[in-house]
Amino acid sequence: MAPIPDLSAGKYGAYIWPAYAITAAVFAILIAGALGHARRWKKKAEEATRK
Repeated sequence: MAPIPDLSAGKYGAYIWPAYAITAAVFAILIAGALGHARRWKKKAEEATRK
């Protein structure tokens, strides 16, 4: 079994982990926005082809 990695990040942990959290949150927001935009675009394109 592999050893558990040390995730403390030393004295910089107070800066590193919040930075990772903010980055993950921004990526999640960007992905959600892109998916929402794609869904709206697809719906608009389907409506345009029906007319």
